[in-house]
Amino acid sequence: MWPMIIETERLILRPFFEGDGADVLEYLAEPAVNCFACMRLNSLEEAQAEMKKRGSETEYYFAIVLKETGKVIGEINAYPETGEPHADEDAPKDTFSPCWMLNRAYQGKGYAYEAAHAFFDYLFREKGARRIYAYTEDYNIPSQRLCEKLGMRREGLFLEFVSFVNNPDGTRTLCNTLF
Repeated sequence: MWPMIIETERLILRPFFEGDGADVLEYLAEPAVNCFACMRLNSLEEAQAEMKKRGSETEYYFAIVLKETGKVIGEINAYPETGEPHADEDAPKDTFSPCWMLNRAYQGKGYAYEAAHAFFDYLFREKGARRIYAYTEDYNIPSQRLCEKLGMRREGLFLEFVSFVNNPDGTRTLCNTLF
């Protein structure tokens, strides 16, 4: 089976390759948003090892690549879930919660929208998505705007919902999260 590739006007969404490590390290050496802190990479060696792991993710996890240059500028992924917290194992997995991340140097140019729009179309048309939802931190205004532009609506605010990093004194930093 060939890996899934999604093309847009300026981008290619494709599986990660082993040679993508240096590009991915550019945006994962210092993730812009706390929710990606656990994905932080500290060296090219770590990034190359991570690319080997990601190489098998060909259906729901994509590198966002500039068509013109072949540079990986970000990533987008979502995995099917039931959408109901207490659903049995036979319930349809038709709900997706996407995660996207873009290299800061390429933000504000419409790439995130272009990639997410194409990815959402793929999820609805090819993967039978019924619902797509996203969580964003209350301070991540660009991601909130992207959600709105993609036609998503704000359904709630979870106060002190989740922690991804610690404060200097070791206590958890709790984030307010929009849903």
